[in-house]
Amino acid sequence: MTDRPLWSVEAMLAAMRAAPAGALPPAVPGLSIDTRTLAPGEAFFAIQGDNRDGHDFVEAALAARAGLAVVAADRRARFPEHAPLLVVADVLDGLRDLARAARARAQAKVMAVTGSVGKTSTKEALRLTLARSGETHASVASYNNHWGVPLSLARCPQSARYAVFEIGMNHAGEIEPLTRLVRPQVAIVTAIEPVHLEFFGSLEAIADAKAEIFLGIERGGAAVINHDSPQYTRLEGRARDAGVERIVSFGEHARADARLIKCSLQAETSTVQARILGTDVTYKVGAPGRHLVLNSLSVLASAALVGADLALAALALADLQPASGRGSRLTLHMPRGTALLIDESYNANPASMRAALALLGQTDLRQLGRRIAVLGDMLELGPRGADLHRELAVAVLAHGIDLVFCCGPLMRALWEALPSSRKGGYAETSAALESQVLAAVQAGDAVMVKGSLGSRMAPIVKALQSRYRREASDLVPAQASTNG
Repeated sequence: MTDRPLWSVEAMLAAMRAAPAGALPPAVPGLSIDTRTLAPGEAFFAIQGDNRDGHDFVEAALAARAGLAVVAADRRARFPEHAPLLVVADVLDGLRDLARAARARAQAKVMAVTGSVGKTSTKEALRLTLARSGETHASVASYNNHWGVPLSLARCPQSARYAVFEIGMNHAGEIEPLTRLVRPQVAIVTAIEPVHLEFFGSLEAIADAKAEIFLGIERGGAAVINHDSPQYTRLEGRARDAGVERIVSFGEHARADARLIKCSLQAETSTVQARILGTDVTYKVGAPGRHLVLNSLSVLASAALVGADLALAALALADLQPASGRGSRLTLHMPRGTALLIDESYNANPASMRAALALLGQTDLRQLGRRIAVLGDMLELGPRGADLHRELAVAVLAHGIDLVFCCGPLMRALWEALPSSRKGGYAETSAALESQVLAAVQAGDAVMVKGSLGSRMAPIVKALQSRYRREASDLVPAQASTNG
């Protein structure tokens, strides 16, 4: 890493064709769009969001010691003459211009990741593995949309050796402008699943939308595609149509270029034997789940493609940990022991729901613990929504889930399909379900909470944590406790 400023103000003025105002600093150490996380000296971009106008927070940003604010010309009059400002025609367009300048000056090998599921975990695995070979920049959280991608790119230090960007979409046509902005040397498509099916109508249409990522690949670059996907041939064809010169496949398929040979799935980790572009590699993945094992193949293939040390990358995967809301594991301290809480509350779709149920099914239990799934609606699935929820009953039974709590109108289809012995409770909303879950959990249980963001399952996670936080006065002696 380097202590050099991220951007000189002179370079920002030129890139964004901005007009200066007030006493500006010579440089800024970073960029922000959120006053809650803004660091002293950073440039605050007053972006117009879906619900809030960033211009309403400029004064707060400057009070929090922002170095300057980037504002729209038609809002300039709202701020004092002496305020340190860069004035542009449109703030988001200015951010995109700065992102283009960042890409033009970058020396990094650039990678982009998309797919119906696994984008963020794959991006984080790339961040982890590539960092063993050199300075690595990657988008934070799930900054993968029309403002998140340009912000992440504009934040890329000139000194970075590798840069990784996540690209998402809800509708066709959204990925193309983002991939043309990023211009990756390597682009990964993790999987094609019925996510946002409401807006597409078919898996083929989803595959075509994800394939837009190939349109931005630099000459001589590579597409990394899941060979196990039924959409593989379609994606491969789209990549060739886009002029991609190298197509690398990953998966269990016998002809995959990054092929899974054998894996052992444990409750907390997985051990993997694979052949990555002709090299045999044995490694451990620090977070559990077969889906992470398969996506690790794409990570190692991409690392090899950009010249990173494959052995160091494989070793780094042992340190992979699930992010908050995406499989993170928490201990609930109860009067007679402990229970395990698996937080999958960030989002859900049929593929990730099946993976989460499988993960819960392989979780080790102690004492007389039970495997409990607390499930909220999966959204944006279109006319097949009820069927896709009902079909989860197969996974519930296959993975030995003892009790299922459901909330939401779509989850009623699953609730009705479950045998009575597996029914824990049902409510129309997560708020109404919360008390049922709190009353049911016992020491020794493993509880997994999952649903689409709009189904609001995170409050149930917080309620469990709050009820069963560690408090010495509430606990029995340590020797009597158990870990689920």
